[in-house]
Amino acid sequence: MDELQKQNLAERALAAAGCCLASRYAGAAFAYVTGSIMRGEGTTFSDIDLVVVFPSLQTAWRESFTEDGFPVEAFVHDPQTLAHYLHADAESGCPIMVNMVATGSIVGPNIERARAIQAKAAKVLAAGPKPLDGPSYDMLRYQVTDLADDLRGARPPEEIAAISALLYQKLADLILLGRGAWTGRGKWAPRLIRKLEPQLAAEFDIAFRLAVQGNNGRFLALADRELDLHGGRCFNGFKQEAPVAARRSEEYL
Repeated sequence: MDELQKQNLAERALAAAGCCLASRYAGAAFAYVTGSIMRGEGTTFSDIDLVVVFPSLQTAWRESFTEDGFPVEAFVHDPQTLAHYLHADAESGCPIMVNMVATGSIVGPNIERARAIQAKAAKVLAAGPKPLDGPSYDMLRYQVTDLADDLRGARPPEEIAAISALLYQKLADLILLGRGAWTGRGKWAPRLIRKLEPQLAAEFDIAFRLAVQGNNGRFLALADRELDLHGGRCFNGFKQEAPVAARRSEEYL
Protein backbone atom coordinates (compact mmCIF):
# COMPACT_ATOMS: atom_id res chain seq x y z
CA MET A 1 0.00 0.00 0.00
CA ASP A 2 1.55 3.33 -1.09
CA GLU A 3 1.35 6.61 0.82
CA LEU A 4 -1.62 7.91 -1.17
CA GLN A 5 -3.58 4.72 -0.50
CA LYS A 6 -2.75 4.95 3.21
CA GLN A 7 -3.89 8.58 3.30
CA ASN A 8 -7.14 7.71 1.52
CA LEU A 9 -7.76 4.84 3.92
CA ALA A 10 -7.20 7.13 6.92
CA GLU A 11 -9.59 9.72 5.48
CA ARG A 12 -12.24 7.05 4.95
CA ALA A 13 -11.77 5.80 8.49
CA LEU A 14 -12.11 9.33 9.88
CA ALA A 15 -15.30 9.84 7.90
CA ALA A 16 -16.68 6.50 9.14
CA ALA A 17 -15.90 7.52 12.72
CA GLY A 18 -17.75 10.80 12.18
CA CYS A 19 -20.79 8.86 10.96
CA CYS A 20 -20.62 6.66 14.06
CA LEU A 21 -20.60 9.69 16.31
CA ALA A 22 -23.55 11.30 14.54
CA SER A 23 -25.73 8.19 14.40
CA ARG A 24 -24.73 5.61 16.97
CA TYR A 25 -23.49 8.06 19.61
CA ALA A 26 -25.79 11.04 19.20
CA GLY A 27 -25.23 13.42 22.11
CA ALA A 28 -21.54 12.61 22.54
CA ALA A 29 -19.30 15.57 23.19
CA PHE A 30 -16.37 14.29 21.12
CA ALA A 31 -14.35 11.22 20.18
CA TYR A 32 -10.75 10.28 19.52
CA VAL A 33 -10.19 8.26 16.34
CA THR A 34 -7.06 6.18 16.51
CA GLY A 35 -5.41 2.90 15.55
CA SER A 36 -2.99 1.64 12.92
CA ILE A 37 -5.07 2.98 10.01
CA MET A 38 -4.83 6.51 11.37
CA ARG A 39 -1.07 6.07 11.88
CA GLY A 40 -0.64 4.99 8.25
CA GLU A 41 0.27 1.45 9.31
CA GLY A 42 -3.04 -0.29 8.62
CA THR A 43 -3.61 -3.59 6.85
CA THR A 44 -6.69 -5.14 5.27
CA PHE A 45 -7.74 -6.46 8.68
CA SER A 46 -7.03 -3.33 10.75
CA ASP A 47 -9.81 -1.79 12.79
CA ILE A 48 -10.70 1.69 13.99
CA ASP A 49 -10.21 2.39 17.68
CA LEU A 50 -12.79 4.94 18.80
CA VAL A 51 -12.81 6.58 22.24
CA VAL A 52 -16.21 8.26 22.61
CA VAL A 53 -16.85 10.78 25.40
CA PHE A 54 -20.33 11.84 26.53
CA PRO A 55 -20.96 14.68 29.02
CA SER A 56 -22.29 12.13 31.51
CA LEU A 57 -23.01 8.38 31.62
CA GLN A 58 -24.27 5.93 34.19
CA THR A 59 -21.47 3.54 33.29
CA ALA A 60 -18.76 3.19 30.67
CA TRP A 61 -18.74 0.35 28.14
CA ARG A 62 -16.94 -1.03 25.12
CA GLU A 63 -18.43 -2.60 22.02
CA SER A 64 -17.46 -3.81 18.56
CA PHE A 65 -19.27 -3.37 15.24
CA THR A 66 -18.69 -2.63 11.56
CA GLU A 67 -19.11 0.80 9.97
CA ASP A 68 -18.67 1.36 6.22
CA GLY A 69 -16.64 -1.84 5.97
CA PHE A 70 -14.34 -0.95 8.89
CA PRO A 71 -14.28 -3.07 12.06
CA VAL A 72 -14.70 -0.61 14.95
CA GLU A 73 -13.76 -1.08 18.59
CA ALA A 74 -15.46 1.64 20.60
CA PHE A 75 -14.67 2.62 24.18
CA VAL A 76 -17.50 4.77 25.50
CA HIS A 77 -16.93 7.07 28.48
CA ASP A 78 -17.75 10.29 30.21
CA PRO A 79 -14.92 12.48 31.62
CA GLN A 80 -14.94 10.73 35.00
CA THR A 81 -14.83 7.16 33.70
CA LEU A 82 -12.19 8.16 31.16
CA ALA A 83 -10.11 9.71 33.95
CA HIS A 84 -10.37 6.41 35.88
CA TYR A 85 -8.96 4.37 33.00
CA LEU A 86 -6.28 6.91 32.13
CA HIS A 87 -5.10 6.78 35.74
CA ALA A 88 -5.24 2.96 35.79
CA ASP A 89 -3.12 2.89 32.62
CA ALA A 90 -0.49 5.14 34.13
CA GLU A 91 -0.36 2.98 37.26
CA SER A 92 -0.08 -0.27 35.30
CA GLY A 93 2.78 0.87 33.08
CA CYS A 94 0.83 -0.17 29.97
CA PRO A 95 -0.77 3.03 28.57
CA ILE A 96 -3.35 1.62 26.15
CA MET A 97 -6.08 4.21 26.74
CA VAL A 98 -3.57 6.99 27.40
CA ASN A 99 -1.98 6.36 24.01
CA MET A 100 -5.32 6.29 22.20
CA VAL A 101 -6.36 9.62 23.70
CA ALA A 102 -2.94 11.26 23.30
CA THR A 103 -2.54 10.35 19.63
CA GLY A 104 -6.13 10.25 18.34
CA SER A 105 -7.71 12.53 15.76
CA ILE A 106 -10.59 14.49 17.29
CA VAL A 107 -14.14 14.53 15.92
CA GLY A 108 -17.30 16.00 17.45
CA PRO A 109 -18.66 19.34 18.65
CA ASN A 110 -16.61 19.99 21.81
CA ILE A 111 -13.15 20.19 20.26
CA GLU A 112 -11.62 22.41 22.96
CA ARG A 113 -12.56 20.04 25.78
CA ALA A 114 -11.18 17.13 23.77
CA ARG A 115 -7.90 18.96 23.21
CA ALA A 116 -7.55 19.75 26.92
CA ILE A 117 -7.91 16.10 27.89
CA GLN A 118 -5.62 15.06 25.03
CA ALA A 119 -2.91 17.44 26.24
CA LYS A 120 -3.03 15.88 29.71
CA ALA A 121 -2.80 12.38 28.25
CA ALA A 122 0.15 13.42 26.08
CA LYS A 123 1.88 14.81 29.18
CA VAL A 124 1.39 11.50 31.01
CA LEU A 125 2.72 9.59 28.00
CA ALA A 126 5.79 11.81 27.72
CA ALA A 127 6.58 11.49 31.43
CA GLY A 128 6.90 7.71 31.17
CA PRO A 129 5.91 5.07 33.73
CA LYS A 130 6.53 5.33 37.42
CA PRO A 131 9.73 3.58 38.62
CA LEU A 132 9.48 -0.14 39.34
CA ASP A 133 9.15 -0.70 43.06
CA GLY A 134 6.96 -2.24 45.69
CA PRO A 135 4.78 -5.37 45.51
CA SER A 136 4.09 -5.13 41.76
CA TYR A 137 7.84 -5.05 41.07
CA ASP A 138 8.43 -8.07 43.30
CA MET A 139 5.57 -9.91 41.60
CA LEU A 140 7.00 -9.25 38.13
CA ARG A 141 10.44 -10.46 39.16
CA TYR A 142 8.86 -13.53 40.77
CA GLN A 143 6.83 -14.32 37.64
CA VAL A 144 9.89 -14.12 35.39
CA THR A 145 11.87 -16.29 37.84
CA ASP A 146 9.11 -18.87 38.16
CA LEU A 147 8.40 -19.17 34.42
CA ALA A 148 12.12 -19.38 33.62
CA ASP A 149 12.49 -22.19 36.15
CA ASP A 150 9.53 -23.99 34.55
CA LEU A 151 11.29 -23.70 31.21
CA ARG A 152 14.52 -25.23 32.51
CA GLY A 153 13.05 -28.69 33.02
CA ALA A 154 12.77 -31.46 30.42
CA ARG A 155 9.32 -31.02 28.91
CA PRO A 156 7.32 -31.94 25.80
CA PRO A 157 7.59 -29.42 22.93
CA GLU A 158 4.03 -28.16 23.38
CA GLU A 159 4.68 -27.31 27.04
CA ILE A 160 7.92 -25.53 26.16
CA ALA A 161 6.07 -23.42 23.59
CA ALA A 162 3.28 -22.57 26.05
CA ILE A 163 5.68 -21.58 28.86
CA SER A 164 7.81 -19.53 26.45
CA ALA A 165 4.72 -17.61 25.32
CA LEU A 166 3.86 -16.74 28.93
CA LEU A 167 7.45 -15.77 29.73
CA TYR A 168 7.63 -13.56 26.61
CA GLN A 169 5.18 -10.97 27.97
CA LYS A 170 6.53 -10.92 31.53
CA LEU A 171 10.11 -10.63 30.33
CA ALA A 172 9.12 -7.85 27.92
CA ASP A 173 7.49 -6.01 30.85
CA LEU A 174 10.68 -6.33 32.89
CA ILE A 175 12.87 -5.18 29.99
CA LEU A 176 10.75 -2.12 29.19
CA LEU A 177 9.59 -0.99 32.62
CA GLY A 178 13.02 -1.76 34.03
CA ARG A 179 14.49 0.77 31.61
CA GLY A 180 11.92 3.44 32.37
CA ALA A 181 9.86 2.84 29.22
CA TRP A 182 6.16 2.06 28.85
CA THR A 183 5.31 -1.56 28.18
CA GLY A 184 2.71 -2.96 25.79
CA ARG A 185 0.61 -6.02 25.13
CA GLY A 186 0.68 -8.35 22.12
CA LYS A 187 2.23 -6.79 19.02
CA TRP A 188 3.18 -3.66 21.00
CA ALA A 189 5.76 -5.44 23.16
CA PRO A 190 8.23 -6.19 20.32
CA ARG A 191 7.55 -2.79 18.74
CA LEU A 192 8.42 -0.94 21.93
CA ILE A 193 11.56 -3.00 22.60
CA ARG A 194 12.68 -2.41 19.01
CA LYS A 195 12.18 1.33 19.46
CA LEU A 196 14.07 1.31 22.76
CA GLU A 197 17.01 -0.96 21.88
CA PRO A 198 17.01 -2.48 18.37
CA GLN A 199 19.86 -4.89 19.12
CA LEU A 200 18.16 -6.18 22.26
CA ALA A 201 14.91 -6.56 20.32
CA ALA A 202 16.64 -8.68 17.69
CA GLU A 203 18.26 -10.84 20.38
CA PHE A 204 14.90 -11.22 22.16
CA ASP A 205 13.18 -12.25 18.93
CA ILE A 206 15.79 -14.87 18.01
CA ALA A 207 15.89 -16.28 21.55
CA PHE A 208 12.11 -16.60 21.69
CA ARG A 209 11.87 -18.25 18.26
CA LEU A 210 14.48 -20.81 19.29
CA ALA A 211 12.72 -21.44 22.60
CA VAL A 212 9.36 -22.29 21.03
CA GLN A 213 11.23 -24.73 18.78
CA GLY A 214 12.64 -26.48 21.85
CA ASN A 215 16.04 -24.75 22.13
CA ASN A 216 15.51 -22.57 25.19
CA GLY A 217 19.10 -21.82 26.19
CA ARG A 218 19.32 -18.30 24.78
CA PHE A 219 15.88 -17.34 26.09
CA LEU A 220 16.78 -18.51 29.59
CA ALA A 221 20.11 -16.67 29.42
CA LEU A 222 18.28 -13.48 28.46
CA ALA A 223 15.81 -13.90 31.34
CA ASP A 224 18.64 -14.52 33.81
CA ARG A 225 20.53 -11.47 32.55
CA GLU A 226 17.49 -9.24 32.97
CA LEU A 227 16.85 -10.59 36.45
CA ASP A 228 20.47 -9.85 37.37
CA LEU A 229 19.83 -6.20 36.50
CA HIS A 230 17.11 -6.21 39.16
CA GLY A 231 18.81 -7.99 42.00
CA GLY A 232 18.68 -11.51 40.64
CA ARG A 233 16.13 -14.29 41.02
CA CYS A 234 13.08 -13.56 43.16
CA PHE A 235 11.86 -16.72 44.86
CA ASN A 236 13.19 -17.32 48.38
CA GLY A 237 11.41 -14.96 50.72
CA PHE A 238 8.78 -13.87 48.19
CA LYS A 239 5.41 -13.23 49.82
CA GLN A 240 2.15 -11.78 48.55
CA GLU A 241 -0.71 -11.07 50.93
CA ALA A 242 -4.31 -11.46 49.77
CA PRO A 243 -6.66 -8.45 50.00
CA VAL A 244 -8.51 -8.10 53.31
CA ALA A 245 -11.79 -8.35 51.39
CA ALA A 246 -10.86 -11.73 49.87
CA ARG A 247 -13.46 -13.69 51.88
CA ARG A 248 -16.77 -15.46 51.21
CA SER A 249 -19.28 -17.34 53.31
CA GLU A 250 -18.35 -20.97 53.94
CA GLU A 251 -21.50 -22.02 52.06
CA TYR A 252 -19.43 -21.71 48.88
CA LEU A 253 -17.08 -24.48 50.05
